[in-house]
Amino acid sequence: MNNFIEELRWRGMLQDMTPEIEEHLNQGTASAYLGFDPTADSLHIGHLVGVMTLLHFQRAGHKPFALVGGATGMIGDPSFKSAERNLLDKPTLDHNVSCLQKQLAKFLDFTEGAANKAELVNNHDWMSQFSFLEFIRDVGKHITVNYMMAKDSVKRRLEDGNGLSFTEFSYQLIQGYDFFHLWKNEGVSIQLGGSDQWGNIVTGTEMIRKMAGGSAYALTVPLITKADGSKFGKTEGGSVWLDPEKTSPYAFYQFWLNVSDEDAAKYIRIFTTLGRETIESIEKEHAEAPHMRLLQKEIAKQVTLMVHGEKEYEMAVKASSILFGKSSTEDLAALDERTFLQVFDGVPQAKLSKSDFEATPNVVDLLSEKASGIIFTSKGEARKMIQGGGVSINKEKLADPNGEIKFDLLQGKYLLVQKGKKNYYIMEIQ
Repeated sequence: MNNFIEELRWRGMLQDMTPEIEEHLNQGTASAYLGFDPTADSLHIGHLVGVMTLLHFQRAGHKPFALVGGATGMIGDPSFKSAERNLLDKPTLDHNVSCLQKQLAKFLDFTEGAANKAELVNNHDWMSQFSFLEFIRDVGKHITVNYMMAKDSVKRRLEDGNGLSFTEFSYQLIQGYDFFHLWKNEGVSIQLGGSDQWGNIVTGTEMIRKMAGGSAYALTVPLITKADGSKFGKTEGGSVWLDPEKTSPYAFYQFWLNVSDEDAAKYIRIFTTLGRETIESIEKEHAEAPHMRLLQKEIAKQVTLMVHGEKEYEMAVKASSILFGKSSTEDLAALDERTFLQVFDGVPQAKLSKSDFEATPNVVDLLSEKASGIIFTSKGEARKMIQGGGVSINKEKLADPNGEIKFDLLQGKYLLVQKGKKNYYIMEIQ
């Protein structure tokens, strides 16, 4: 139990809130919701800010609702977007909704019987019951066009000259009705969201006031950016996803490990549940030895454990040590194929048939002729470097150029060759 507002404030997660929300929260257990549009079949780390907001709300003793927008996902939120999104069909949306629900269950407590059990809701369940005429008669009449036009997200699109379709323009009405529906039927009195959602959220509070004379509250968290001004959660390879098939746990771990010191000091508050004293202690240790990157290691550990679990976290740590630290043959053999290939993504590869591999007399032949000149261009070059102690296979240093090939294949088909300190090669035995 803690004070939710104070928790967000010291973590740097508080942007705007409506008046009297703190007094409302102090009156006892409250219910709040935060929405996720199912535009893909996985959340990405940009969504984690919202997920963590719900998590802290529940840890403060309140009841969180995670709304997956099966209806609003059909339209696409125009807030601070320069162009209209592609509309998704219902089978795709249903698949995406199902995937997002499973991911959200990793963060929130959905245990039956708990006083503040988290709930998952889908706005398609109630929006699909409306006809178009019913919606514009019963809902649309309560919000004026002037009110809707005054929203920053609408004004920006119109000022940019890109225009706004009626479909997108109606989005804030639908999100506003979601709030009204949950307020009326589930006792949800607060809507949470990113700062870009403020206009849509207060449309909901206005709708509750006009349609039922009720009171409701809004709270937003800041949009996260990187210290250099670039977009958070994007890499050269695209978004960093929570789905391990889209972003491997190793790549996920590496993302957090590689954030800047300035960003790390901010992210450890936002993306972990570590307490204030613990964080300040880690920051102090980090300041004394920045090269150890203690902040980054702790963030990478906490977030990877939360998203992927202990087994995948340990695999990511082992994988990282192979490239960037001391590791053993056993560590290398412990990696699954997906992680192994992710670690060595982009390194040169040579392919060799199993019969040819088994017939190769020694390591010099293997690393020169049989590797098609990819690793060594000649036997002489290979022999000289092996004798100098500069070549390893599967992390075992070679000593005899004429030695027999007695290496176990990694994942049943790979050899990892290291030439010097930084040059890696993969031989795939097919």
